[in-house]
Amino acid sequence: MKTFAAAFLSLSLLAGLPDAACAAANKSKPVPTRKVKSVVLRKTVAAVPPVATFGQVAGLHEVDDPLSLKSSVAYVLDQDTNEVLFSKNPQAVLPIASITKLMTALVVVEAGLSLDEKITVTDEDVDTEKFTHSRLAVGTTLTRGEMLHLALMSSENRAAHALGRNYPGGLTAFVAAMNAKAQALGMADTHYVEPTGLSSRNQSSAKDLAALVNVTSQIPLLRDLSTSREARVALGKRMVQFRSTNGLLSSPLWDIGLQKTGFINEAGKCLVMQARMAGRQLIMVFLDSSGKASRIADAERMRKWLATLPGEPAATASSKL
Repeated sequence: MKTFAAAFLSLSLLAGLPDAACAAANKSKPVPTRKVKSVVLRKTVAAVPPVATFGQVAGLHEVDDPLSLKSSVAYVLDQDTNEVLFSKNPQAVLPIASITKLMTALVVVEAGLSLDEKITVTDEDVDTEKFTHSRLAVGTTLTRGEMLHLALMSSENRAAHALGRNYPGGLTAFVAAMNAKAQALGMADTHYVEPTGLSSRNQSSAKDLAALVNVTSQIPLLRDLSTSREARVALGKRMVQFRSTNGLLSSPLWDIGLQKTGFINEAGKCLVMQARMAGRQLIMVFLDSSGKASRIADAERMRKWLATLPGEPAATASSKL
């Protein structure tokens, strides 16, 4: 029995050796690890709905017109005869964005202020309304003429604000002069609160803006500066290129005598022009256009329509306002 027990014990020990050897081997070898893909949980950002323009809120885009324009307001006037060739919501009063700068320029020029006088951008000229960017850093010094050029061609907000701030009596007197000029021109639907157009409280109608274009287009300086396609301006030690905000100036199909674009969310895309076409000197107003290039597309639709239907009765669209 003792011999059998000893033999059984020996066999048990031998049977356990492979497992023990494997265990020892596993301890000496590194255990491969599985790569686990990391999952990054991102917070879901709610989509921010686009800001509705004043025209959209008023339902002006629901008004049909013969050209299916994207602008809720459109107005075309023969400058020589005062004949209205196209009219869509002409009396709707809406924010006009940087179209404001035409009145800013008119007030500056009619004040007879020296265009060679140096003007410096200060903290007061920084946009605290929409927080827009500007290449005119605080401390930049340019002549009044250069500021006027950048305000009309590139729609430079700090330039326009600096022009108003450097008016005799300051910004308050300048805005008062803007409103007084509007009244003198019979622009009863127009009101200004600042010289850049960043405020949605700068408002007007297409009929009023046509009156403004009529006056400003008769001033050679404003014609030249507003239709300038580009300019190099010395900002400190750097020469900086500024360009027009209106691509139609580069088109051989257009003969533009004066123009101004505008945009803020509340106003949509805006455009006013004086242009010669179809044998007429015309004033065009497009307000509250929806879409990136829609105001340009609307102007092209209007040009083609005028070229094919010269002398026809005015196309009209009824207004909701």
